Amino acid sequence: MRLIKTCTAAAALALCAGCGQAQPGKPLALGPEAKLPKSSSSHIVVIVMENAEYGEVIGTPAAPYVTALAHRYGLASASYAITHPSLPNYLALTSGSTHGIGSDCTSCTVSGENIVDQLEHAGISWGAYMEGLQKPCDLSSESGGYAQKHDPFTYYTDVSGSQKRCNRIAGFGALSTALRTGRLPTYTWITPNLCDDGHDCGVASGDRFLARTIPALLNALGPHGFLVLTWDEGSSGNGCCNAAKGGRVATILAGPDVRPHSTDRQPIDHYGVLGTIEQALGLPALGGAADGRSGRLRSLFASFPNIA
Repeated sequence: MRLIKTCTAAAALALCAGCGQAQPGKPLALGPEAKLPKSSSSHIVVIVMENAEYGEVIGTPAAPYVTALAHRYGLASASYAITHPSLPNYLALTSGSTHGIGSDCTSCTVSGENIVDQLEHAGISWGAYMEGLQKPCDLSSESGGYAQKHDPFTYYTDVSGSQKRCNRIAGFGALSTALRTGRLPTYTWITPNLCDDGHDCGVASGDRFLARTIPALLNALGPHGFLVLTWDEGSSGNGCCNAAKGGRVATILAGPDVRPHSTDRQPIDHYGVLGTIEQALGLPALGGAADGRSGRLRSLFASFPNIA
């Protein structure tokens, strides 16, 4: 749930004083961008931001970078979150279901199939990077700007119960290393901290985080990879696609195969975003992603990538 909708620019620059507990994180320690390796293999990167309706982001003074990114690449202008509050949407984006969870609980668990199961069954590498995470599968509710409710992988019992899988859930230091060494996993999930994702410090703070982070990620996508940038939920109950009632959110697609300056006006929900990712990886659609009404992002691609 949203703590504070916006901060003044001055407050955000002052580490969001009075704007919640979290503070902006440091830029990724990457060195000169020109020296970062370009990947010969393709990668999918998912970034989830927090709590903003479409109209609070696209075309607003608070989000110049995101607006420019959407104009340069592809924008789904009728994209909808599944529900409120945050956690069920994160589960939807990683398993095709909310699993009956309707809160930001920290002691609840999920035993259903998830995208990690699919990826490992198919032999596809994956990694999840959580800004502020102190240790793998950290089950503390909040620490260093990290919030468990924004880390869906810790809720899946077959992930949190496996040390090998837990080790793939790491902080941003590991993300920096992966980018510097050219070892980004094929499926990469990124959760910023509570300030950088806009939750505590507003849209402008999130835009600054994305402006300093996304360029290196675009460099690492490879020949047919793509980046999905979306928001977990809006502030309204607007919806689509049979299941979605969590507000209209911005969803942006970027990468070499994305049609420049493209807009998809067909309705899509978080299940459809998951389904698009699964399709590109050659994986079957999970749960709500298998419902044809959930939509897909295919029209934003000049040529739909096969990353399997």
